[in-house]
Amino acid sequence: MSMSEQNSGVETAPTGRPVCAYDLGFEAWQRELIAHGVAAVHAAALFRALHRPTRSFALETTSFLPPLRRWVERRQAEDSGFFRAPGGVVQAVASSDLLTRKLLVELADAARIETVIMGYPGRFTACLSTQVGCAMGCGFCATGQGGFGRHLGPAEIVAQVWHAQRQLQARGVEGLRNLVLMGMGEPLHNYDAVLTALRILIDNRGVGLAPSRMTISTVGVVPGIRRLAREPEPFNLAVSLHAATQAERLSLIPVAARWSLTDLREACLDYVAETGRRIFFEWTLIAGRNDTPKQAEQVIAFLDGLESHLNLIPLNRTDGFAAQASGKTAADAFRRTVQAAGIPCTIRQRRGLDVAAGCGQLAGAAAADVAAI
Repeated sequence: MSMSEQNSGVETAPTGRPVCAYDLGFEAWQRELIAHGVAAVHAAALFRALHRPTRSFALETTSFLPPLRRWVERRQAEDSGFFRAPGGVVQAVASSDLLTRKLLVELADAARIETVIMGYPGRFTACLSTQVGCAMGCGFCATGQGGFGRHLGPAEIVAQVWHAQRQLQARGVEGLRNLVLMGMGEPLHNYDAVLTALRILIDNRGVGLAPSRMTISTVGVVPGIRRLAREPEPFNLAVSLHAATQAERLSLIPVAARWSLTDLREACLDYVAETGRRIFFEWTLIAGRNDTPKQAEQVIAFLDGLESHLNLIPLNRTDGFAAQASGKTAADAFRRTVQAAGIPCTIRQRRGLDVAAGCGQLAGAAAADVAAI
């Protein structure tokens, strides 16, 4: 039975919506066409047409050879929504410095997610969401405060890249080069959809982005880290650490009760040994809580023997977490202590705070709502 026969008109368990054409990677399209008597050679033209966001799919189909065009017409007649891209941008707001743009994306079921575009000299980075809400429950994160809605399907992740590209093209600029999966949701909690989406995006028959310029962030889902270590693509891994003792980490990140700091460190050591790649660790600096010299020494001990880079991120304010970001003096002292131990350490530039587009601030809200944050 083919994929479309299994799923046509049937909602998928992870996403709660029917599978659409944009959920399928190239190899899946080859199998799908063969199952319907269409030669696999046509998969390249179909995949290219689906993933060329500057042109409409209907326009692209006019160049299809007859066997493919006839099958597409039959498939559209069976299910008019199968070739329809999921969701669209309902609001785009720019930060006052014009370097950050946040997109509010409404999906087919009216659920909302956010995508952020960040501009740097000569390049742009898109920060993608992977879930509606998040089940990890981190108290300092607006997404976690709102709870979990559902997983995104591959198409809903891929479409965020198209939205970002179109926004840039509308402004007369190019250069979307990097992707970070650090938006709404926990990517490794939605592992299969995330990997399918990234493989669609790196395929040169479509968008053709470089896997080495994609970063998958996790709050510490240990089975996902171990699984990612075995994947052939050189995706980057970022781990949200935020504390270097089990008690303090558990107070910030509830999932630490399931996968302890010891479990996380062992998985990270194995990841580095398996892949030969460094891990980027994220540390949200909270004034008086995890920004002291003692905590700096604790994180040095945790990172000992790990090929790593520590990113320090001053806390971004959210309504549901009553704490303050570390001041410049404390942040600089923390950074210098870590660097003195021979560990690369930087303080991440804060971007888009005036439109609630900073780390931990995404909640699927319209600009009128985020203005109060």
